[in-house]
Amino acid sequence: MTEPFEDIAGLPARRAAVDLLAAALARRAGIEDAVAMPGFSALSLRDRGFAHALVMAALRHLGPIDRVLEHKLKKPPPERVLHILRLGMAQAFVLGAPAYAVVSASVDLAADSGATRNFKGLVNAILRGFTREPPDFSDPEAFAPPWLFTRWQAAYGRDAALVMAKNIAVEPATDLTPKNAEASPEPGLAAEVLPGGSWRTALRGDVSAWPGFAEGAWWVQDASAAIPARLLDLRVDLTALDLCAAPGGKTLQMASTGAKVVALDRSAARLRRVAANLERMGLSAEIVTADAADWTDARVFDAVLLDAPCTATGTYRRNPDVLWAVRPGDIAALAQVQARMLDSAARRVKPGGRLVYCVCSLEPEEGEAQVAAFLKRTPFMSRDPICGGEGGSSVASLSSTGDLRILPHHHPGGTDGFFAARFRRTAE
Repeated sequence: MTEPFEDIAGLPARRAAVDLLAAALARRAGIEDAVAMPGFSALSLRDRGFAHALVMAALRHLGPIDRVLEHKLKKPPPERVLHILRLGMAQAFVLGAPAYAVVSASVDLAADSGATRNFKGLVNAILRGFTREPPDFSDPEAFAPPWLFTRWQAAYGRDAALVMAKNIAVEPATDLTPKNAEASPEPGLAAEVLPGGSWRTALRGDVSAWPGFAEGAWWVQDASAAIPARLLDLRVDLTALDLCAAPGGKTLQMASTGAKVVALDRSAARLRRVAANLERMGLSAEIVTADAADWTDARVFDAVLLDAPCTATGTYRRNPDVLWAVRPGDIAALAQVQARMLDSAARRVKPGGRLVYCVCSLEPEEGEAQVAAFLKRTPFMSRDPICGGEGGSSVASLSSTGDLRILPHHHPGGTDGFFAARFRRTAE
């Protein structure tokens, strides 16, 4: 048990945890937005860390927590009461805080608000019941939303779906991309070098305090997310376009090759983060605020990277909230957006140039089906098959058509789920 959970935090931290959990389950990127809100940032560093870690533990175990709660509750309580129960279960039975203290703190939290005060007896009874009969979180299938598990099983087989679901509960290590691909990680990072050149470290906490951060030696980027930019094989003086560039990891990769990079995104706020990261790394790129599908600039490029908006189900190791915020209808809606962006991206590739399309999604409609439809309607683009192991990918991720379908268990220690395909423009 880690130090922040040896004591039961005060009401402000636990209120913040309820708000974070509510935000995470209410909308996509909810927890990311919530941690930037003034109410959360006003907390002490310790309380912010406590609230965030508690919510992440609850989200990684939300499936089994909800399954056992459903068996105990005669009818669903108000949402905020359910969040208090979820967080109490996570703190006691995932993070290992003393169960008696968690029960008391959860009852106090329920009593703190008029909306939940009448349910403090229910909170007490449910959590005390689990102290006498601890819950069973051993069924891996329970960790994934049932509709998603069914989809994964149909697409990849039951064994793969069970492994992916089980890994939802596992907190991942942190992957870094070095600015200099030939550099070795500083000893203080305690990092291993992965295929492709990413570094993986078990360090936790504030990354800005890690060796090499201030000097611009590396940036945080999942090993899978670093593969697509490598597939472009960029070099000095080639022109490159990074569509949907924020938060900027791929832009940094492309700029570090010496290519002349344009980084485009529709969010000016997120592009400010890209610009700040470029400055920290001592790299440069042209920053453009525009919608990738409607950008009116007539330039064409040697290489185009489209990391399209998607359901992001492949990022569940770091962002377990995406599994619970995404809805079945989101897949079809985002597939339409991706198709429109792919058509726009193809028109921006020079004859003979390359286009890489990628999504951090595990859903075939956003990957394999998207590419098949694109090739049918775009005669001037042909598939440029990816080779086994290229870019640091696993041979297990290579499809029969030469695309990459990276599943989270394809690399020892785990990685984000991704899909990537490469094309070459063959004619006007």
